[in-house]
Order: sequence, then C-alpha cells, then structure tokens
Amino acid sequence: MTRLSSLARCVVVAACGVMLAPPPAMAESDDGRIAPGLAGAFLSGRAAVSDDSFAVMADSYDRALAADPGNQMFRELAMQGHVMTGNIDRAVALAAESAAEGDSSQVAAVILQADEFMRGAYDAVLGALEDGRRSGPLTDAMGAAWAELGRGSMSDALAAFEIAIEERPEMAPFALYQKAMALALVGDLERAVEILSGDPHGPVTMSRRGVLGQMALLSQLDRFDEALEIGARTFGSAPEDEAAETLAALEAGEAVPFTTVTSARDGMAELYFTLGSALLGDDNDWLPLIYVRLAVALRPDHGDAILLTGQLLERAGQYALAEAAFAQMPEEHALYLGAQLGSANALYASGQTDEAIDQLMALSAERPESAQVFSTLGDMLRREERFDEAADAYTAAIDLIDEIEERHWVLLYTRAIALERMGEWERAEPEFRRVLEFVPDEPQVLNYLGYSLVEQRSNLDEAPEMIERAVEGDPESGYIVDSLGWALYRLGRYDEALPVMERAVELMPRDPILNDHLGDVYYAVGREREARFQWRRALSFGPHADLDMDLVRRKLEIGKDAAVEEFDADE
Repeated sequence: MTRLSSLARCVVVAACGVMLAPPPAMAESDDGRIAPGLAGAFLSGRAAVSDDSFAVMADSYDRALAADPGNQMFRELAMQGHVMTGNIDRAVALAAESAAEGDSSQVAAVILQADEFMRGAYDAVLGALEDGRRSGPLTDAMGAAWAELGRGSMSDALAAFEIAIEERPEMAPFALYQKAMALALVGDLERAVEILSGDPHGPVTMSRRGVLGQMALLSQLDRFDEALEIGARTFGSAPEDEAAETLAALEAGEAVPFTTVTSARDGMAELYFTLGSALLGDDNDWLPLIYVRLAVALRPDHGDAILLTGQLLERAGQYALAEAAFAQMPEEHALYLGAQLGSANALYASGQTDEAIDQLMALSAERPESAQVFSTLGDMLRREERFDEAADAYTAAIDLIDEIEERHWVLLYTRAIALERMGEWERAEPEFRRVLEFVPDEPQVLNYLGYSLVEQRSNLDEAPEMIERAVEGDPESGYIVDSLGWALYRLGRYDEALPVMERAVELMPRDPILNDHLGDVYYAVGREREARFQWRRALSFGPHADLDMDLVRRKLEIGKDAAVEEFDADE
C-alpha cells in the first residue's frame, strides 16, 4: 500500500474534515410501535457495522430505510455501505435524496461531487460550492480548481489552486501536486516539473505514482539523467511493475508518456486516491476505502487505487469484495500481477486454502520469470506446513535473482525455515548464517537460529549470546524472550532461566508453548505445584503444532522426569 508520512496524514485528516456516521439508535413511532421489518434490519445493520460487513450493511439499512423512510441516519449508513461495496449508483441516489431534504453529510457531498465529475457536470460542481455544499476543505478547493479546468478555463483553475496554496498552508503540499498535474495536462511541462522538484514553491506530497509521473515528465523534456536519478533514489536497483518499465524505457533513451492525469476527471481521481493513501493507519478505515472506491469509479484503470481497494477490503475481512476489487485490474496493466497475488492472498485469508495455492501455482506457470510469484507461493505453502514444496518454491524464486543482495534476506530466511522444518538442519544452518551476513542484528533471525541451535543441542555456548542480542533488539517479543529462557534452561542455568521465562509468559500469557516451558523451569527449581499449574494452562491453551499434548498430560500424571524418560523410550 502507498503510505504518506504520519505528518502528511495528520494534515489530510484536518484538511479533509469528513466525519463518518455512528451506528444509530432504533426509532419508535409516537405510539411506541416499531415499523414492520425494521427491528431485524436494524439489528443486522448494527452487527454489520461492527463487523465491517459492507454488503450486509448496505442491504440492512436499505431495508430499514424502507420501513422508516425519513430516518437520515439509516440513509447515511446505507449510502456508506453501498459506496464501500462498490455500488456507486445506489450511493449517489441516496446522497441525492439527503441533499434534496437539506440534510446532506460531508460523505454524501463527496459522493455527489464525484458523480458530477463522472458526468462532466463541472458547472454543477461549482454551483454546489456556491450553494454551500461542503465535502471538506481539500476536496472543495481542489474540486473547484479541476472543475474550472474541466470547463476549459485554465486561468481560473490556476487561480483556484493558488487560493488553496496561499490561504490554507496546511494543504499546500497536496495542492501543489494537484497544480503540477494540471499544468502537465495542458502541456506546461516545465512549470509542472519545477513544482514537483519542491523548489522554489515548497515541499510537494507525492506517492509512488506521483514520482512515476514526475519521471515521465522529465523524460518528455529530454532530462533522462534526472529522471533516472530520481528513479534509482526512489525504487532502488531492482524495481518492479510500472517502475521497472519506466526505468527500462529511460535507460533506452525513450520518452515515457505522461498518463498520471489525462483529464479533469482523472485529476479528481488522483485527489481521492491521495486522500485514501494519506488516511491509512487512521483509527477508522472506512474513509480511505470510500475515497479509493470513488477514485476507481472516476478512473477504472487506476491500478494503484484498485490495489489499495482490494487491500483495504482484505484487511477488513471482506474477502469476496477484495477478490472482486482485484479482478477489476486490466490484464494489460503493469500492476496486474500484484492484483493476482492480492486475489490469491484474499482467497487464502477466506479459508479457501487449496484454491489459493492452485491459483498461485497456475500463476507461477504463467509467469515463470517472476520471483515474487514463487516467493508468495512459498510463503503460503510454508504456512500450510508443506515444507518440501515451500522450499522448492523459495529455491525457484532465488534462482531467478541474478545477484543476491541484502534486500533479499527475507527470502533466504524463509527458505531456511522451510529447510529446518523439513528436518534438513545441515542445509538450514548455513542458510541462517548467510542471512546474518546481510542483517547481523535482525532479532527474528538471531532468535530462530539461536533457538534451533538449542533444540539441536549444538553450539550451546553461542546460542544464548545470539538470543540475548535478539532480546536486545526486540525486548517485547514473548517468543524471543522465551528462546533465551529456554536456552538457559537447556544449559542447566535454571535460576537464571526462571525470571526470563516468567517475563516471556507475562508478555504472552495464553501461549501454550511458553506456559509449558515455564512449567518445566518451575519443576527444575523444585516448585512442583507451580509447574503443574503451568502445564495445566498449557493444555488449556492448546493444541499447538509444536506442543506434545500427551507428554504434558504425562508430566501432570507422573512428573516431568519420568514422563520424558517414558516418551524417549518409546521413540
């Protein structure tokens, strides 16, 4: 997902000024009766609001509104549900009803503004502003500017941009970007590039997409070296998707077409996308989703907005809607592969594991040159404990990389995990150590290798030092603290292990492995009653793939030493 800085997000929250509707209370008529059908619709709607079930929310409040047509809150929530579901026409109709009754919210105003841009009704945009309709300071100001440009008056559009920049300094970084897009649209590339450089007009807030637009404009001006420098600084040495295509064209001395904004309608789509991106991480994720849905409605080929829509829906647990959103990506778009990977992840998150893996396998056959596809497939197979297949997928990904660099450490690390879980420790250990050559202080790697060494009863002097470094790097991780305690326990340093293991359980009190480990440590220091308590807790929190529940039960029945001896004899 494209993220702007936290400062930029705060500025946009203030400049946006949009408030979402809270769940309503159910109204009664004067005689205390509830309209037929209202109670069920109302209750399902409230539950849908809590669960982010946007389609159910839209349907439920539609039904509630039918039973109580004058309830503005029902209309508002139905409208928001429909726009987040992607049913823009119904959302527009409900927003228009609210406006006709003089009770329009800011969300309704944004939806109506987007509809006017979709229809090219630029006079209506400006007329609504004159009549007092307010969608938020930033969308109002930029909407006026783009509407003027849509009417054919660039001078009035520039004046509107300047008013926003001068009168609302907090909006200037966003308004400057929008102004640059407008200038580029009408062919004034030099001024557009000057603004995007951040000098002398001031800083400009740009997403990844904005940087690609800036590079295209520079190429149109034959300033290839500057464009390549910006690309290298922003995307690194091995970019993907559109960035890779743009850099390849620049290196070949080919001018890149400027397609970031090709109309006033596109300009508003870019604004809505910028707002949605800037609001990521805010407490309420509905607004980002509303904005990016409107961006896609205005510009159906807006790849970044399509991806973000799918990601937000997946994050909300709306997997079917996420798949439908990813499916909107045009096959010829540079981000099509990203959408296919997003679709597979949504399938997996919804519980359709086999279908998700099958989709990735088919994609790996379709895109055999993509390390990203094989890496994603490996991750999914590893989560399903299909470690042999995961290791093969990771190896296929690694083999596609010409030169392994530090940025590939996660791929090497996950292959090492797969090998270790396969029981191939002789192959896994060198891989873990190779990863540490790239990221010597990475807590997860130090912890995994150190813990594995403890379990292998190998290098027991090195392992605690390794895990201690991991704890220093991530002292709030219960798993890492547990690893240190377990290493000390394995070394027979029981008194040292005890406070460490107690701290681990304090950090993760419901983890069965950690509770079992603490029980073993209590037993080792002679606190058998507390040990039995922890073992019972471990059983209550189980099962767990790495916890032998039968062994824990036998520890409770006959004591730890006898139970371990019994189980070792059975192996």
